[in-house]
Amino acid sequence: MSNDRKKEKLRKLVAEKSLLRGESFMLASGVSSNYYFNMKAATFDPEGATLIADLVLDAVENFGIKNIGGLEMGAVPIAACVSMRSFERQRPLPGFLVRKETKAHGTQARIEPPLPPGTRVAIVEDVTTTGASALQAAKVLVEAGCEVAVVVTLVDRLEGAAAAFAKQNLPFVALLRSDEFSLAE
Repeated sequence: MSNDRKKEKLRKLVAEKSLLRGESFMLASGVSSNYYFNMKAATFDPEGATLIADLVLDAVENFGIKNIGGLEMGAVPIAACVSMRSFERQRPLPGFLVRKETKAHGTQARIEPPLPPGTRVAIVEDVTTTGASALQAAKVLVEAGCEVAVVVTLVDRLEGAAAAFAKQNLPFVALLRSDEFSLAE
C-alpha cells in the first residue's frame, strides 16, 4: 500500500476514533479549544499503530537516526509501535522516553533507557500545537549529549509548532494537519 493510501487510512481512523468536537478542551499549551485530538485512541488501535509505525519509519528513513522516542506520555505508544515495526523490517530502531521530571526512585534518569552521548535521535509527538513538549524533550536530550535529527508529529494543529522548530533548526514532519479534518461540529 502506498504512503498516500496509508495517510488517508490514518486520517479516516483519527477522524473516527480520536477527533473530539463540540466541547471546550484545555490543551497542554494552556489554550482552550473546541476540538481535541485524543490520539491514544489511534495509537493503541492495532490498525492505527501499524499505519503510524509505517509512516513514521518512512518519514525518518533518511535522517540517520539510531533511536526514536519523545516526552512521556504521548510519545510512548508511538515509539513502541515504531520500534517493533522497525524490527519486523529488519532495521531495528530502539525506542526511548523522556520523563517530564526526574523520579525520586529507581535510576532517577530523565531518559529511559539511557542513550550514549552522540546518539542521533528522532522525537515523536502525537499532536503538536506550539511544539513546547517536543522542545522540552529536545532540551533534555541535547543536555545528555544526544543529537536531535528530526521531530515527527502525527497531527500538527498549525498553531506555531513548525515555526518553533524552525527557530531551533529542527526539521519537522507532520503526518497529518488539522486542516485535513472537519473541525466544525
